[in-house]
Amino acid sequence: MPHDPADSPAPAGPPAAGGAEPPPAPTPQHSAATWRQIVDSASDTAIIATDTEGRVTSWSEGARHLLGWTEAEMLGQDLERLFVPADQAAGRFAAEMAEALASGRGGGDEGWRVHRDGHRLWAVGELTPIRGADGSHIGFVKVLRDRTAQRRAEESAAEERRALEVLNRVGSALAMEPDLHRLVQIVTDAGVELTGAEFGAFFYNVHDEEAGSQTMLYTLSGAPHEAFARFPMPHITPVFAPTFHGAGIVRSDDITRDPLYGRHPPHRGMPPGHLPVRSYLAVPVISRSGSVLGALLFGHGRPGVFGERSERGLTGLAAEAAVAIDNTRLVAEAQRELAERRRAEDALRELNATLEQQVADRSAELARQAEALRQSQKMEAVGQLTGGVAHDFNNLLQVIVSNLEVVRRAAPPEAERVRRAADGALTGARRAAALTQRLLAFARRQPLDPKPVDPNGLVAGLAELLRRTLGESIEVETRLQQDLGWVEIDANQLESALLNLAVNARDAMPGGGRITIATARLTLPPDGDAAPADDLPPGEHVLLSVTDTGCGMDEATLRQAFEPFFTTKPVGQGTGLGLSQVYGFVRQSGGHVRLDSAPGRGTTVRILLPRLAAPAAAPAPGANDTPRASSGRQETVLVLEDDADVRAQSASSLRELGYQVLTAPDGPSALALLSRTPEVDLLFTDVVLPGGMTGADVVTRARVLRPGLRVLFTSGYARDAIVHGGRLDAGVRLLTKPYGYAELARKLREALDAKA
Repeated sequence: MPHDPADSPAPAGPPAAGGAEPPPAPTPQHSAATWRQIVDSASDTAIIATDTEGRVTSWSEGARHLLGWTEAEMLGQDLERLFVPADQAAGRFAAEMAEALASGRGGGDEGWRVHRDGHRLWAVGELTPIRGADGSHIGFVKVLRDRTAQRRAEESAAEERRALEVLNRVGSALAMEPDLHRLVQIVTDAGVELTGAEFGAFFYNVHDEEAGSQTMLYTLSGAPHEAFARFPMPHITPVFAPTFHGAGIVRSDDITRDPLYGRHPPHRGMPPGHLPVRSYLAVPVISRSGSVLGALLFGHGRPGVFGERSERGLTGLAAEAAVAIDNTRLVAEAQRELAERRRAEDALRELNATLEQQVADRSAELARQAEALRQSQKMEAVGQLTGGVAHDFNNLLQVIVSNLEVVRRAAPPEAERVRRAADGALTGARRAAALTQRLLAFARRQPLDPKPVDPNGLVAGLAELLRRTLGESIEVETRLQQDLGWVEIDANQLESALLNLAVNARDAMPGGGRITIATARLTLPPDGDAAPADDLPPGEHVLLSVTDTGCGMDEATLRQAFEPFFTTKPVGQGTGLGLSQVYGFVRQSGGHVRLDSAPGRGTTVRILLPRLAAPAAAPAPGANDTPRASSGRQETVLVLEDDADVRAQSASSLRELGYQVLTAPDGPSALALLSRTPEVDLLFTDVVLPGGMTGADVVTRARVLRPGLRVLFTSGYARDAIVHGGRLDAGVRLLTKPYGYAELARKLREALDAKA
């Protein structure tokens, strides 16, 4: 039955400031109801009365507001239930009661208390004994006040002070540190300390029009280097792209739940054996020129670790790091300039004796530079011309090829002459398409993709190019091992890397010399003794080496040769990215690079790559080479193509393959069809479209309407829409025009059967 507070010892009010005694018990002028109204008016303070055993006998309105329980729920309950389990185990409430009986007041310390809904609040309170008229102990009164907000404010202020101390300490250290690697290590360590991350790293951002975007691990904190050494350098995946492109800070409470996570093959997420990452925080480091130098990345195995304070701290840290890196590079450039001036002064003293020869040499050098510039402009002109023609030309070829295949399929068996004529026309059309693709490849305008490559064949073809382009004073020699095997790599990027090394070798031999490109097959034993790095797995490998007879490098230069932005060439003649790009590309391909050199002995660069016994065999042509629509529900394909002839022919081929087909001439029409046609299974879209929207733009908006929509792109030339830095964007499926009936069927089936 309800408890009448008048039947229990009257609760004492909260102690007054300065430790004054609580107000006296009710008098005849103050009835129990009036006194209860006074107690309940203290809505932000819990006033609780108990019997001598600590069981609740009175529960104020402030207690209900503060702790959640009603008086009916708490009457007769042990007040110890307000304490957290650790305090209950320690007998905290019993100690308070004993202290109150002994000294007149118990408790007074701040601590965690438990709310009815299970959350905790930070509170302070005292326990005072209640005595009857005869002085006997008849109960206790507990006064409790919530200090959660004050505690959070104090903790926040302490964290801000700690962050400022770290930033000030780091700023002072960076101002005194001339070594780039130690400087970046200081920043990485400070980031781990600021954010509470389990580990952090700094990756350099390296970009080149030919090689594309790459990243390289530079410093690591909170984890041993071995934890990352066996993994290739990360590609700029959809998760990394906003950071390495300078869009801003990326923070995720659980990166594994991010919609961009896992959209990059081959691992579709973190590779096996990677340190667990749930909380993720990344900030770009941007130089004063606006370029992205790299990124600070931090991780933790628990979700929800990083908050806004972590973001603010890293913003300041990244700014300090950018200034320090810029300053270090400026100092290095100034030192190189001073050294160059001293060399110029020495050379000036000899100028009168050698002036005529130096003028001749300088004139020859200017002529070579002018020729190189003309060659570069010619390449750019060929690329622009080829790209401009390729789209329209391949559309024309697409109509020709598709209609010729229709004639070929429709011709009756007895029409052999018609079949031969169609076959001849198809051969000519495909040769025209191959010519266009070769022009695009020559101008570095086609998408690049890793695949099985014969290193001997690649080196043999490259050697001929080098003999024609490096000059008569440079002898190019090849030593190719038979039965070498294959490697899985991007052939154009490997060719670019070897060409880069050959150009560096030529520059190291201004008076002429010999470049030797060799291949060999190596077997690394299980103990790894023969490996140039501990992270190379045992087994079969392919070795490619480039050796020159040039001036060589000393030990100091060797130690820095792979560092980004390091160059021994004069200002304006080298970016310092050549060897670092070769290193990053080979590491991302699962290989390793070793550099051997000494003054006067020339230089050898060795590239080790995992060996493939043979490339995957292409399927033999046959009746089953043309997969058709699913035998279940008829699948629907939306064809988005601005060229009416190509659109009509594509739709006809798809219907022949058994698909339901919708067509649209532009992006807005396609999006309108998608919004009112939910059964569309796949969007088959050209990349280049009229009206300002590319195929990629349409896909982005279409996947807002239909997140699981499959997509297959097609184009005769699509350099900037879905290809960036020479690479197809992650997750993109592309069918290059002109395509045949069987190729269309196979690509379409692959796209429909792939996971969304």
